[in-house]
Amino acid sequence: MTGARADPPPAPSAATAAATPAAPGPWSSRRLIETTLLVLLGVLLAVATIHDVARQTHVNQRLIVDLATWRALTGHDYHNLSIEQDRSGRTTREVVCGNTTPGAPKTRPQLCLVMTGPVVHGRREVHGGYYLPPHLLFDTPAARYGCFGAAKSQGLCRGRATPLPGAG
Repeated sequence: MTGARADPPPAPSAATAAATPAAPGPWSSRRLIETTLLVLLGVLLAVATIHDVARQTHVNQRLIVDLATWRALTGHDYHNLSIEQDRSGRTTREVVCGNTTPGAPKTRPQLCLVMTGPVVHGRREVHGGYYLPPHLLFDTPAARYGCFGAAKSQGLCRGRATPLPGAG
């Protein structure tokens, strides 16, 4: 039998091939890892989206309460109020400003209230505030006057105790 070739093994039948599982190739474990990573990434994005939507909902509710608090404390039912937020998102501090007497927005002296903390019984706590002269384009510390409460202790008015000349 030297020099004779051995016959190849018989080919498996279709029934035998379907019954025996294929040996795992190098690509099946890679596909499992990729699928797992994609699923984890999808879960992470879903959790982040839900967290962001919930946070924004709480901020929006807080801003609505800030407007209601300003109206309740001043007794003015004005709708053209301005709100300055802490954009960093690290605090719940907002400043709500509105005219002290009826008129177009920013054409009269404005009262600005500094609000912080949680919403309690539909209101937020006011920790201080200041006044702004009329016709002011930007709320700058140099233009603020009559600081009271936390606004005064934090130096938000730069020491002004009276309105700017001609602001009255």
